[in-house]
Parts: sequence; structure tokens; C-alpha cells
Amino acid sequence: MQRERILQVATRLFAAQGYANTTLAQIVRELGVTKPFVYYYFRDKQEIFETLSWRPAVECFTSLDFAEHDPRPASEKVMDGIERLIRATIAHHPAAFFPYREPQVYRPEYLAAVRKLANHFYDRLCPLLEQARRDGDLDFRDTRITALAACSLPGFLYTWYRPDGRLSPDALAAELAQLASRVIGLQQRGTR
Repeated sequence: MQRERILQVATRLFAAQGYANTTLAQIVRELGVTKPFVYYYFRDKQEIFETLSWRPAVECFTSLDFAEHDPRPASEKVMDGIERLIRATIAHHPAAFFPYREPQVYRPEYLAAVRKLANHFYDRLCPLLEQARRDGDLDFRDTRITALAACSLPGFLYTWYRPDGRLSPDALAAELAQLASRVIGLQQRGTR
């Protein structure tokens, strides 16, 4: 509970001021506690920032972790996974956007762990895309480029997304999922 309070305050400050302009003293002042209180839970400001960034990374990059014997067609799994990725990105605003805004902040070990998660995601997505193409459900040329392009839609939300924008989070997720379906060449049933 106390750890979560620290993370909530830090999220707000990092989002408003950036990593470099946010100090541990500001976090402590907002919480009305002393530095040892924060140090009990986190070794430094960077650990707080990486903790905030890790949660969305895990949820986003495991969005294709379906049950082993999921009977759905590959195209349905692809669309479900991409929509889950989009929804997770939106749900974790603003922390999901920290890596895009301030990639220089992270330790090499953290970046390696995120890269491993990302590889896990794309190692699942690319074979599903290829299977869906063989099934006649998707139409695209290069698998890797298609995967990266479709998943870049939520990746660039950090430049323009506002929680109080004209679309609700659900409406925005549906809109972006529809756009992603075009990127991957989703074929309408009956037009194949």
C-alpha cells in the first residue's frame, strides 16, 4: 500500500516534469514523508522509474500469451492480442509512455529485460501472422514489417493521447484496433 502511494506520486511527477526534473525530495514532499521511508521500498529514483515502466511493458508484451490449446483461428488471436496491447498501453497511461519519452534513463540490464519481453511478443506474433496469411485471413507482404507497423499504433500514443480526449479509452482502443486490422490486411469474411 505504501509502495503504491510512492509509485502514484512518482508517476504524476515524472509525467508532468520528466525524469531529470523530478527529484526524490519532490516525491518525499508530495507524500509528506522522509527519504528513509522511500528508501525502504526503492534504492533510488531510477528504480522507481523502472518499476513504473516495467508493469506496462509486461502487460503489453504478454498480450499474446494465450492458452496453449486456444482453438481460435490465428487471425482472431492476432487481432485479440493487438487489441489487448492497445488497451494495456492506454490503461497504463502515463507510465506506458515513459520509455518513449525518456529512453536514455534506463539501465542496460533493464533494457535487456524489456528486449527479451519484446522478442517474446514478436516471436509469438510473427508466426500467428504467417499462419493467418496461409489461412487466407490476412494479406501483407513482409511479416516483420507488418508486425512492427501494426504495433507501432499504440507505441505512438505518447505523442498525442490525452485521457480526457474526445474518445473514451474503449472507443480509442476500438478505433486503433480497426486501424491495426487494416495494417495487417485483415480480410472480411466472404471476400476471400
